[in-house]
Amino acid sequence: MPTNPAAEQIKIWVDAYSDSLYSWALYKTSRKEVAEDLVQETFVAAFQAFGKFEGKSNPKTWLMGILNNKINDHFRQHFQAAQDLPTTPLEQLLFNNNRHWNKNQQPQEWHAEDSILDDADFTQTLRQCLEKLPSKWASALHLKFWEEKNTQQLCQELGISDTNFWQILHRAKLQLRKCLEVNWFNK
Repeated sequence: MPTNPAAEQIKIWVDAYSDSLYSWALYKTSRKEVAEDLVQETFVAAFQAFGKFEGKSNPKTWLMGILNNKINDHFRQHFQAAQDLPTTPLEQLLFNNNRHWNKNQQPQEWHAEDSILDDADFTQTLRQCLEKLPSKWASALHLKFWEEKNTQQLCQELGISDTNFWQILHRAKLQLRKCLEVNWFNK
């Protein structure tokens, strides 16, 4: 039975590069399932485009390029539909009709040490709170604060307006703050 050289090579690459591709995808997306899907899509795309790989670069470099394009597509896809977001139930809880804080919902000062991010329990709580966010919101936080992209780059990459981005970011931070207050600071 004849073998497919592309399939054989992809098998070798899956064994050699899956872990590092997955680590990168997880770092960029902060979601295990999304990272797994993106790595799988990367190998499918590599198989489909195998004839275009000339071997002039390291296969891992080529695969990382494909993965980065898949990651960008993922973020774009999640932000396309987020143009005019209605007021969320959380915003209705936190703010009155004039968009001022409700008295019992105003943010309280957090008395946290500078080293709180070194606390494994806090980090776990933060990660759980991030996972509870809608994926669009979590992506906005990730791109802005972990990847430190400026607004213009971020909006261009995601295909959204500045206003839409800031609205998403605002809502994400509100929900993240509320989750941390409930699950960590007021515990």
